Amino acid sequence: MAELRRHLEAGYPNEACGALIGRAGKETRDVLEFRPMRNTIEDRPWDRYALDPLEQLRVQKDADARGLEIIGFAHSHPDHPPRPSKFDEEHAWDFYSYIVASIQKGKLIEARSWRLNGSSFEEEELAVR
Repeated sequence: MAELRRHLEAGYPNEACGALIGRAGKETRDVLEFRPMRNTIEDRPWDRYALDPLEQLRVQKDADARGLEIIGFAHSHPDHPPRPSKFDEEHAWDFYSYIVASIQKGKLIEARSWRLNGSSFEEEELAVR
């Protein structure tokens, strides 16, 4: 969580993003590592993010080599609540967890986790250990 916080705060006032690496069980997901990634959006980086597909492939291959997988993604919402936007909903995939962090004036205030269920997000428990 410390690496996630550093990366998302450093991206302010733009959205910052990264991959959640770990293991997904039937009921729980264990995030073992956060991998910072580059936001490829250039025209509206303050309220949009997209991942570089080649960078995502490298992260996936590295996780696979260690017996892990990408189980989700995290991104910031600068000066906005930690809820998925309509853009987030339109670009999400069912399997993954999505941590959305509210970064207010450069500081992480709150983070919440969401999973797409069909066409809308449902909140899931986010427990930091």
